Order: sequence, then structure tokens, then C-alpha cells
Amino acid sequence: MSDSYYDSVGEEVPSDSFWEVGNYKRTVKRIDDGHRLCSDLMNCIHERARIEKGYAQQLTEWAKRWRQLVEKGPQYGTVEKAWHAFMSEAEKVSELHIEVKSALMNEDFEKIKNWQKEAFHKQIMGGFKETKEAEDGFRKAQKPWAKKLKEVEAAKKAYHVACKEEKLAVSRETNSKADPALNPEQLKKLQDKVDKSKQDVLKTREKYEKALKDLDNATPQYMENMEQVFEQCQQFEERRIRFFREVLLEVQKHLDLSTVPGYKNIYRELEQNIKAADTVEDLRWFRANHGPGMSMNWPQFEDWSADLNRTLSRREKKKAADGVTLTGISQTEPVPQHNKNSSVSSSEKNQSYSADWSDEETNNPFSSNDAPAETNPFDDDTPPTMEVRVRALYDYEGQELDELSFKTGEELTKIEDEDEQGWCKGRLDNGQVGLYPANYVEAIQ
Repeated sequence: MSDSYYDSVGEEVPSDSFWEVGNYKRTVKRIDDGHRLCSDLMNCIHERARIEKGYAQQLTEWAKRWRQLVEKGPQYGTVEKAWHAFMSEAEKVSELHIEVKSALMNEDFEKIKNWQKEAFHKQIMGGFKETKEAEDGFRKAQKPWAKKLKEVEAAKKAYHVACKEEKLAVSRETNSKADPALNPEQLKKLQDKVDKSKQDVLKTREKYEKALKDLDNATPQYMENMEQVFEQCQQFEERRIRFFREVLLEVQKHLDLSTVPGYKNIYRELEQNIKAADTVEDLRWFRANHGPGMSMNWPQFEDWSADLNRTLSRREKKKAADGVTLTGISQTEPVPQHNKNSSVSSSEKNQSYSADWSDEETNNPFSSNDAPAETNPFDDDTPPTMEVRVRALYDYEGQELDELSFKTGEELTKIEDEDEQGWCKGRLDNGQVGLYPANYVEAIQ
């Protein structure tokens, strides 16, 4: 220590050594930095948790939107299932990222927060107890040595001043000897000045050397005391570094989804669903449900049925279009026939077809609430007729809410021509509009 001290005392700029007076403050500041680093790490984890949550929400929204689009789209069969597997993957991965977010906040964030609270104790007057203890410890360890160092600096300064005075006195004496104007008394005074300055140099040098010796003797104890306080700070910092390393490893485990068995299973299942897509199976399904493989109620001769003509309302025709086939109709009392066509109409032909393929089928990939109503391409487009006054030939009691009721001889207005089922649309004189059998009335001449 003394050698290094002697090497450095002559420098104009003091060294940046830890042993210099006051340089221990960097070690003390490290304690405050440790508290700030805990807060920084918590903020870092909190931001990552927000990212995980946001990503999970985006995955869920994406999966929901595209699931609806695929369901309403034209894709069908096993490829549709494979496509849906991507939405299922997103939902499952979203759940995993929500778990990551929860682990980061509920475990890692809280762990750092609790450790920070336990490791750093705030004082009423501000600052931390640990910082003050380190500051007091270093100041106490350095105070005796710093005092002796101050004495050394003062002794050195006095010695250097004495040396300077001695040199100046010798210079004056030398110059006076060459000056014949000076008397012997003046020369003696100069000589006495030189002698006195030399004695001052010896005295100040002696004090300087003694101060240095005292400083050197105090240095080992100084170093020991400083080392002791520094080691305490090192131990405190060691706990923080070890804790940070432990927390960062836990964060890494929470973020590393590749080690989660469920994560691997998600993509194993996704791969299996994609590989399960069968081209032959999809084409076979489409042929059976929407192609030549569909069953067909081909037209056949049917006897006239009174009940069929009385009860086949507009509502039942809609039901037939939705996939309902009327069966089990028995003949009762004869009534006037109101179906001009003895053969099955195009709508009746499609009753069996509608029963096999309906928009309400759960396995129909084309089903959609937005799908337009089906129309028969073989129906003739019949332009609407002008209103015609007609007279009832028979009594008719409406069987449904959308049917008219009238008595024989009652007059009404026909507002639409007869449809393929033998029904007309008319309006009674009281303003009621509804359906009635076409052959129950005749036009008024």
C-alpha cells in the first residue's frame, strides 16, 4: 500500500482507485441501483405479459372470424375439417399464451416484487436502510485513515515549502557574494537565513516521513475494515444477482412453449387433421349429396285426393320445399277437383329432393342463413294477370290462416292466376286477401 501510495502522490490528477477517499460511494450506489433494477425487471416482465395477452386475444379473434367464414364458404368434407384444424390450433395456442401471461404476472412478477420488498427497507427520511448502513460502514472504516492522510498532505506541503525557501535563500546568498556593495553584516544575515531554512527542511522532512509512517502503519487496518464493509456489500449484491438469475430462468421456462407437452400435441393433432383430408372421400360425399348420387322422386301417376287439395296450403308447400314429404293421404268424400294437372308438379317432384338435401342439414357445408331461396329451373315464368271478379261455385272453409272462406254464390276478386298446385290468390269485398281453390269459383261473365 505504501509503495502504491508513494507512486501516486505526485500525480496532479488523483487515481480512480477504490482506496481513495470517497470512492467507496460507487459501491454504496450499487445498492440503490439494485432496487431500481428490480423495478426495471418487473416492468420488463409486465410488458411481455401484455404482449402475450394481446397475442392470445388476436389469435382468438382470428380463429372466430375465420371459423365463421369457412363454415359459410363453399369448402366441404375432410378438407373443411383440416381447415378448421387451423382455427382449433389458434384457440389452443391462445390458451397457452394466456397461461404464459398468468405465469409471468402471478409468479415471476410477484416473486420479484416480494423479494424487492424484503431486501430493501425504506427509511422515513428517505433512502434505504441498506444504503445507509453501507455508507456508515465505509465512512467509519475510512475516517481514521483519511485523517492521517490529511496530516501527510499537510506535512508534505510544509516540507515542500521549506525546500523552496531553502533554495531561494541559497540562491540569494550566492548572488550576494558577487555583490561588492553588500557589507559583511548583510552577508551574515543571508547566511543565517540559509542555515535556518536548512533546519526547517530537516524538521518538515522529519514530520513528513513520520506522517507517512503513521499512514503506512494505519493502512493495513484501513484496508481490512474497508474490505469487511465491501464484502458485506458484495454479499448483498450476490444475493440479488443470484435471485435475478433464478427469476430469469423461470421466465425462460414459462416462455419456452416447446417444452410444454400440450404445445407439441397441438401441432401433432394439426398435422394429423391435415393428413386426414381425403380427396376421394370428399368427391364421393359431394356426388352423394349434391350430384348424380342423390335420390329422386321421379313423376308418377297419382289419383286425385280431396284431402290433398283441401289441405295443401301455401304454408305446407313451403314445408315441402324445406324437405317435408306428405305421406299417408287417404281419400274421403269427393269434392270438386281444383288441381288441373293430374301428374305431379315440379314442386312436388322436388319434395323428395328437398328431404334429402336441405339448408338445415348439419353436414351441409353450403348451408347459410344468407343463401337465396331455391327455385326450380323448369318452372315457367307466368306473368301476373289483371284483377278478375269471380263467383263461388261451392262453400269453402279456409283450413289455414292464409286461406279465404266463402259461401256459394259469394263474389270476390281474383288478384293472381292459378299456381301449379291449383290455388289462386283473391280478395274478399271486406278487403281480406288469401288463397282459395281455383276450381271452386268461376269468372263472372
